[in-house]
Amino acid sequence: MKKTQLTRRGFLRLSGLGMAAVALPERLGFEVTPFAAPSEYFFYVGSYTSAGGEGITLCRLSMQTGSLQKVAVTRNVSEPSFLAMDRQGRYLYAVNELGSYQGMASGAVSAFSVHPTTRALTLINQQASRGSAPCFVSVDANDKFVMTANYGGGNISVFPIQSNGGLGAATDFKQFQGSGPHPNQRSPHAHQLMTNASNQYALAADLGTDRVMLYRFDAALGKLTATTPASFSTQPGAGPRHFAFHPNGSFVFVINELNSTLLSLAFDTTRGTLTQVQSVSTLPAGYTGTSYCAEVRVSPDGKFVYGSNRGHNSIAVFAVDSLGKLTLVQHVSTQGLWPRDFILDPTGTYLLVANQQSHTIVPFKRDPVSGKLTALGTSLAVTAPTSLLVAPTPA
Repeated sequence: MKKTQLTRRGFLRLSGLGMAAVALPERLGFEVTPFAAPSEYFFYVGSYTSAGGEGITLCRLSMQTGSLQKVAVTRNVSEPSFLAMDRQGRYLYAVNELGSYQGMASGAVSAFSVHPTTRALTLINQQASRGSAPCFVSVDANDKFVMTANYGGGNISVFPIQSNGGLGAATDFKQFQGSGPHPNQRSPHAHQLMTNASNQYALAADLGTDRVMLYRFDAALGKLTATTPASFSTQPGAGPRHFAFHPNGSFVFVINELNSTLLSLAFDTTRGTLTQVQSVSTLPAGYTGTSYCAEVRVSPDGKFVYGSNRGHNSIAVFAVDSLGKLTLVQHVSTQGLWPRDFILDPTGTYLLVANQQSHTIVPFKRDPVSGKLTALGTSLAVTAPTSLLVAPTPA
């Protein structure tokens, strides 16, 4: 892919990660079937090639030891800063976080086929994302559409997945309007777009206007229609960046980049609306340094929520009860700088952190009872890592 002009923000995945089938308490409101975990998982790492990243790196996680190994690299991909896959692991989609693409004020989204045994990537095609600096990509719950959030453009786009895994022309596009009180909120900054598990609704985080946009999703046509109300508003200047659904579908956890808070929101699955349950700080009491939140994930059993702090360079761990209330469990160092992304393996045994500025992927062992994380004391060198994505295990 030809490299073009880049756009980056000043300070600057549930990304296709499949939820594990782990038996859960009935009080959490959902049931899943246990399965035998494989001995290893493969995962992909996105990167900023403008900062020396190699492209998209394929790695291996040992479930016996938590050790990480680099397997292969897909090169000649510009700024693949966020990744997603279909549920069968046949196709991988990457945003190309560019300011200009083929003469347009737009980034791009790339579609790749995945080799069933080597997991090597082969480019199928690309589409303009219809906005500059796309920073997030997801696949709808039916594996029929790809969704992008364009940070620089302040807009979102939906693309149909063709029979060969490639992307067709956009089926929908929404331009956001407005601003916020923070210096980094002079215009809209779309940061995530994703459907819920039923595929009936889609939510979009707009960091620039302190809103989470709410849509009904037409899963046949790939169209978004605003609900009533059309959005949920955070505290002014909070900067909602990413969100994650609880496995039972009744709660959404929103992490706010600019004021370092985590929101627990009740999600009305009938109306598609959000109601605040709680707001908590992701930083330790008394911390006065500069820090910006990045990612939020929920454990496969739905009992814990994790959020990353860039600057404080930590993962904040919270227990969550059946009412959606959060209780702080732990702050743990990420053993590196600027934890842009992190993921849990599908069984919830390990948590992997991508430290963007120190160029490492760091594994942690997770206690399933307490939710606490323990660093394994090892790391994998990957330059400018920005996104982590676990590949589904073939049936």
